[in-house]
Amino acid sequence: MRKSNASRITRMFVATAMVLAGTSCHAQGESKGISYPTMAPPDQYLTADQSAEIALARTAAPASISDGAEVMVLGRDGYREAVSGKNGFLCMVERSWGAATDDPEFWNPKVRSPICFNPPAARTYVPIYLMKTKLALAGRSKSEIVKALAAGFDRKELPALEPGAMCYMMSKQQYLSDRGQRWHPHLMFFVAGDAAKSWGADLPGSPVMAASDPEERMTIFLVWVGTWSDGAEAPSMMH
Repeated sequence: MRKSNASRITRMFVATAMVLAGTSCHAQGESKGISYPTMAPPDQYLTADQSAEIALARTAAPASISDGAEVMVLGRDGYREAVSGKNGFLCMVERSWGAATDDPEFWNPKVRSPICFNPPAARTYVPIYLMKTKLALAGRSKSEIVKALAAGFDRKELPALEPGAMCYMMSKQQYLSDRGQRWHPHLMFFVAGDAAKSWGADLPGSPVMAASDPEERMTIFLVWVGTWSDGAEAPSMMH
């Protein structure tokens, strides 16, 4: 997933950064005007140049990780493997439906979120996003997507999250949302259930932020990092 993409979680962290910078009121006023109530034509979510999407996906993590990762690209029927991997990591470019369904940018066709999952996340988190992708491209409504996910969890069609599941979202080229856009390089960690307290998240001085995602039955933790995947210095937390 993140997020980590144009997700509600990432947008919450953007808002947090704006609060730290003293600009939250202005941001909240802007966010009310952002809305994509229905899905755009499917072609708007696709990338014509497969090689460009592969290259963008690899920017999610440092080359030492992404060069050996499997890469998946989005087609009309969902994601498919474009490059086989050697290290168990999986890179892709998430679209807007990586968000929770109550996110006003759930159908934003501009979203492109490079993300690189470690092996536990590739095995147990990615299937959730792939299921949402197929449902979205099949024209399912938000409520139908939520019901299908719940059924997938209840029937054990979706795997339980493995301990240690996480991802890199360190691309300088990421477009996470209309407000966040490039935002900041970060890592995301996926933990089953409501686990924010056990990580000390959101406490004064803690570098860990958290958001509960009941639709995906997990807590997503986010930690800022100081550089983009290419090693360039990133804006500070107070930027």
